[in-house]
Amino acid sequence: MLELRDLKVAYGGVEALHGISLEVGEGELVTILGANGAGKSTTLMAISGLVPLKAGSLYFRGERIDTLKSHEVVARGITQAPEGRRVFGPMTVEENLKLGAFTRKGPIPQALWKRVYELFPRLAERRGQMAGTLSGGEQQMLAIGRALMSEPKLLLLDEPSLGLAPLLVKSIFETIKNINQSGVTVMLVEQNARAALKLADRGYVLDVGHLVLEGSSASLLNDPQVKDAYLGSA
Repeated sequence: MLELRDLKVAYGGVEALHGISLEVGEGELVTILGANGAGKSTTLMAISGLVPLKAGSLYFRGERIDTLKSHEVVARGITQAPEGRRVFGPMTVEENLKLGAFTRKGPIPQALWKRVYELFPRLAERRGQMAGTLSGGEQQMLAIGRALMSEPKLLLLDEPSLGLAPLLVKSIFETIKNINQSGVTVMLVEQNARAALKLADRGYVLDVGHLVLEGSSASLLNDPQVKDAYLGSA
């Protein structure tokens, strides 16, 4: 479904991605692991068209997309729930969700509202509430729900568990699993490496902009290098 070929991204004179290549198959849940500054978020932003490429190419379902603008990438079927949620605080929950469907022509189908509210019942309860007054967990639900409103084929999730209490983390990960099982391909950036690998089919490990490891989730969970760097002794 998605293929990154020798991707390089630079911020000014500093190269953040040094020619990485990876792929995501239809229906997969793939995770990208790495420490802060490894290039994980940059990878997702490059896929979304939010940062320009220095070199390399991006293909989605056989079509080259690195020349597209970000809203055109969304229209092709790729959406992202960004790190830090970035909901529109002065707008209601329902207004935030409507913004997620901006590429649609015509009214939003009731079935789509129903699906998002069934995934996140808390949002249904707070649909008229200002997004800025929601808890961190509720804002994360809203960020994912907003991304789903465009009915993506590929959902990019950037640190969905960041700053959440353990019980909420468990709930968010269960929801991500349900989204994937419903037919949406998922690419997950996550510092909670153990939880991400238990959820994912495969994983990639980035280190300072270089792709250093890849494999099945089971193989990465048992890899000594991954254990030492990301999983601890537990």
